Amino acid sequence: MKLDTNNHSVFKLSYHLILVVKYRREVIDNEISDRLKEIFKYISPRYKIVLEEWNHDLDHVHLLFRSQPNSDLSKFLNAYKSASSRLIKKEFPNIREKLWKEYFWSKSYCLLTTGGASIDTVKQYIESQGQKKR
Repeated sequence: MKLDTNNHSVFKLSYHLILVVKYRREVIDNEISDRLKEIFKYISPRYKIVLEEWNHDLDHVHLLFRSQPNSDLSKFLNAYKSASSRLIKKEFPNIREKLWKEYFWSKSYCLLTTGGASIDTVKQYIESQGQKKR
């Protein structure tokens, strides 16, 4: 497993993010998805976030990304959702037929941590510490 580093730490912080369109409207086609991804890639470096994977359905997107320990995820998500909502509605005016207010995204989202080991494996590892003979 390749780990990320900064000046004082070694880490692997990966997240699975699911963003849903307001009212679950089915407005995300390939063109809109590509634009949403472009906006994500433009904003993310300022928050030390790296996109790993992106996919979409008609009413939501799935992202896998990495961050650093000092990344402010809530500020990043706010910035991304605001900017992408504004730009998508401006660049794709036909969306206004299904989303008439200023919002593109639902206020809620799902953010899950990911990792190479299960919670049970990590618990067992922590429990086993100090049991080896020194």
